[in-house]
Amino acid sequence: MKDAEQNIPDMMAEIGARARAAAAQLAFAPSSAKELALNAAADAVWAKRAEIIAANEKDMEFGRNKGLTDAMMDRLMLDEARIQGIVDGLRAVAGQDDPVGAVMSEWDRPTGLHIKRVRTPLGVIGVIYESRPNVTADAGALCLKAGNAVILRGGSESFHSSGAIHDCLQEGLRAAGLPEDAILRVPTRDRAAVAEMLRMTDHIDVIVPRGGKGLVGLVQREARVPVFAHLEGIVHVYVDKAADAQKAMDVVMNAKLRRTGICGAAECLLIHRDVADTLGTAVISALVDAGVRVHADETLSKIPGTLAATDEDWGKEYLDMDIAARIVDDVDGAIDHIRTYSSSHTECILTEDDATAERFFERVDSAILMRNASTQFADGGEFGMGAEIGIATGKMHARGPVGAEQLTSFKYIVEGDGTIRA
Repeated sequence: MKDAEQNIPDMMAEIGARARAAAAQLAFAPSSAKELALNAAADAVWAKRAEIIAANEKDMEFGRNKGLTDAMMDRLMLDEARIQGIVDGLRAVAGQDDPVGAVMSEWDRPTGLHIKRVRTPLGVIGVIYESRPNVTADAGALCLKAGNAVILRGGSESFHSSGAIHDCLQEGLRAAGLPEDAILRVPTRDRAAVAEMLRMTDHIDVIVPRGGKGLVGLVQREARVPVFAHLEGIVHVYVDKAADAQKAMDVVMNAKLRRTGICGAAECLLIHRDVADTLGTAVISALVDAGVRVHADETLSKIPGTLAATDEDWGKEYLDMDIAARIVDDVDGAIDHIRTYSSSHTECILTEDDATAERFFERVDSAILMRNASTQFADGGEFGMGAEIGIATGKMHARGPVGAEQLTSFKYIVEGDGTIRA
């Protein structure tokens, strides 16, 4: 074990050098080749779905032995329907316009210069993620589409599933004549590899962490490489006094229950005081009846089946069958609560009042704001990006769902005609 640990720096340096060399080729790879690679990878994933599911069962057994929660096990699990989702995502990314070389803007100067700002790849992207094996396909596809090489370091729980999916991505690269080193995977569960990635400033241009607060916090503290932070999804839903009762019921139940273990799942319900005894009580009772543990404030905790909330329940990402609930005086009370406890991921307002919705949108500064729609739509695929590498909660470079376009930078192309500066 000691020798293996000592070899990790050398292994990671080799992986980094290979990725850097591949990135130099990908920067000018034809759009048709990238599209072919992704469609061939999709074909391979579907053809090898039985092998992927068998590999996933090994991971599920590992997760059970590790004592993962039901929600985390759900994130880890692959079946034929979810593999079909991976295939669909690969094909969707393949069919998108290539962002590389796209002209963002152009203008002429009085000096005679013609200037264009065009999209260009970031270079090499390191993706560190937990549990969800589909991130292997999503991240690989989006990085490739944007002309970047990628180094994937999946969680120990998804080791076998991620490996099987990665094999399919490399099969696609070979079919298109693109370098296999364009999509590399760290072939060890050893956490020392993560520490190395965070320091590889010569080889990696940006790190994207995708996981829980512990992982993201570690990356933000230790990274020497720039980071696109995908922080917790402390997602709030505010039920306004002007909410439509049926819409509110439908949206809240879906936002919490569709999949509790994803970052877009609702974690805190804010209810306008004027409807606390009517619509608010009905919604909370429905959640309780569905098996949700509602951690309610002093007034709402009188509703049968609820639990009394503690200070720790505000600003908590449960990723499980739990939700916090609190009465607020009005939309400004909801905004104040969100400003205090939000992770700047996604917030939703349920209201038929346009002015109230506009006030909410103006004053809440999270990456995604929704009105009368389930927060489970906080997903790059649902935004038309085909897939996402994560939801960036910071404000630098990328924010919200990070798709292929967000994985590019830009450069200036300046043309003259023997033009000189006076």
